[in-house]
Amino acid sequence: MLVRRCILFIGLCATVVRSQFPRECVTVRGLQSGECCPSLRGDLGDICGSNTGRGQCVQVNADGWPHGPQYPHDGLDDREQWPLAFFNRTCQCNGNFSGYNCGRCKHGYGGVNCERLVVAVRRNIMELSEDEKRRFVNALDRAKRTVQPDYVIASRRYPEIFGPDGNTPQFENISIYNFFVWSHYYSVSKTFLGAGQQSFGGVDFSHEGPGFLTWHRYHLLQLERDMQDMLQDLSFGLPYWNFAIGGNNCDICTDDLLGARSNFVANTLSPNSVFSRWRILCESIEDYDTLGTICNSTEGGPIQRNPGGNVARPMVQRLPEPQDVSACLEVGQFDTPPFYSTSSESFRNTVEGYSTPSGNYDPLVRSLHNLAHLFLNGTGGQTHVSPNDPIFVLLHTFTDAIFDEWLRRHNPDVTAYPLENAPIGHNRQYNMVPFWPPVTNVEMFVTSDNLGYSYEVQWPGRPYTMTEITAIAIVAVLVLVAIIFAATTCAVRARSYGHGRNEARQPLLAEHYRRYSEDHERIQEKTQSVV
Repeated sequence: MLVRRCILFIGLCATVVRSQFPRECVTVRGLQSGECCPSLRGDLGDICGSNTGRGQCVQVNADGWPHGPQYPHDGLDDREQWPLAFFNRTCQCNGNFSGYNCGRCKHGYGGVNCERLVVAVRRNIMELSEDEKRRFVNALDRAKRTVQPDYVIASRRYPEIFGPDGNTPQFENISIYNFFVWSHYYSVSKTFLGAGQQSFGGVDFSHEGPGFLTWHRYHLLQLERDMQDMLQDLSFGLPYWNFAIGGNNCDICTDDLLGARSNFVANTLSPNSVFSRWRILCESIEDYDTLGTICNSTEGGPIQRNPGGNVARPMVQRLPEPQDVSACLEVGQFDTPPFYSTSSESFRNTVEGYSTPSGNYDPLVRSLHNLAHLFLNGTGGQTHVSPNDPIFVLLHTFTDAIFDEWLRRHNPDVTAYPLENAPIGHNRQYNMVPFWPPVTNVEMFVTSDNLGYSYEVQWPGRPYTMTEITAIAIVAVLVLVAIIFAATTCAVRARSYGHGRNEARQPLLAEHYRRYSEDHERIQEKTQSVV
């Protein structure tokens, strides 16, 4: 029964999903109907590619299990029971087909009928050739300037989504990379409680809960697929930054990679880096909280970064160590109650960075993922704007690689992921905010080969326990004794052999002849005296 359930589960994975909604659906009529089931290739009768068996329009399933106590409100946030505030019907695609209209292939498949296997390999950016590094940097910059071809973002909450005149849906175009930034902002933004009231900040649909790893896994898949489409190369894979190198040097903060320090303006990037020209999105956090508006496509100031320069917090002036990753991978449980940033002996909370690398919760500790963000000391260290710094991409691909390695080593059942009582947005069956078509957390709770990509990583060795160290010492002593014994025995035998050759020159029956038994006893006596 367990095997059959796992097979069914894997079959549902790797759906191509983007955040927010397709342009075709955000008309007044589409929003009022609650249905987002576009026709394939403009054929009005081919809803979700049904004419060719690609898919069908179905009711959206929203998570109904109770969530944790962190979010006490009900009916005040568009993200509750996502995406029902906007749409309640969506395309459900068959086989390897995917996408908002079933016109695409699932991650890991290509070809006209989505039958060709395609695997994107994610590699250490420091091990890429100079040409590969250059192509990646250029691709990121191109994604910053290329309009997302299919999706738009909401610039107002649902109560104001039809605009001042009630007939102008409030959605905007956005670039591929800014779409990636906006998705992250929308998942962490506060709940607006009304004019004159302080917005509620105790909510986060992508951090401080089990969904931290599954949400960011899909977030990266979304960007990777958008860039594959832009480059027309399904083999394109996002590289990773191995941030567990210790020390206070940002090895990827160079002009040929993610940008060196500026020698002219403090905390900014060198003008020789293409990323010095990038402008950040979603920085007007106070306006969003007080006015109830939503971050739109308007860009602001430059990327800020000062790696290891936070003198007020010495603990975040150094990067994680290799042994931190080794210890983290040894934590046996995926997550533990209360499934929050206070969980102990939780792999998820450990790799997220709220526990020590060995899994013990400590409110004063920031490790692994959190420490790497805080080390950047700037845009990358502020949750609501952190993806604006492109290091975010490489930091999270490595975090995902750790997650993937943990899945391979521990091989957990889906029940290791909590079904209920996790913070809102983090239950097993919750549709991750703000992705569309809906995709649940548990669909990302599989190894990467089920999602069309793989990692090339050399993992640090596991540290030995005291029991293992003691056992190794005992074995070493025994081996040493055995070597000494063998060497001594050989020396004695060699000496005896030489003596025997001298006797061989005498007559065979001379009086000096000794029987074998006597000679053997003599050798045994000498051997014992030596040892």
